[in-house]
Amino acid sequence: YVLVTSFCPLRIYLFRDGLVRLCTEEYKQPNDKNIRQKCMHLTNYSINKRSDKYERDEKESLPSNTGNKRTISWLLDWLKDERGEAAA
Repeated sequence: YVLVTSFCPLRIYLFRDGLVRLCTEEYKQPNDKNIRQKCMHLTNYSINKRSDKYERDEKESLPSNTGNKRTISWLLDWLKDERGEAAA
């Protein structure tokens, strides 16, 4: 979903039709107590689908902006709203 063509200067190309997978647990910086909570630190579908908090997308073939699988455009809008235009 991204192509990095240079690190110095940093140059990244984003495929805007891609998908975003979200963890089912709110992220917290890893520490001795939460380091083994896979649903907090990994976005892997095989792990998160077993969580009670997993939200299946109603339209599995075409991701919407609900559930734990969303569109890149949703992420960019969220970044803009939460962190400002420069973040998106």
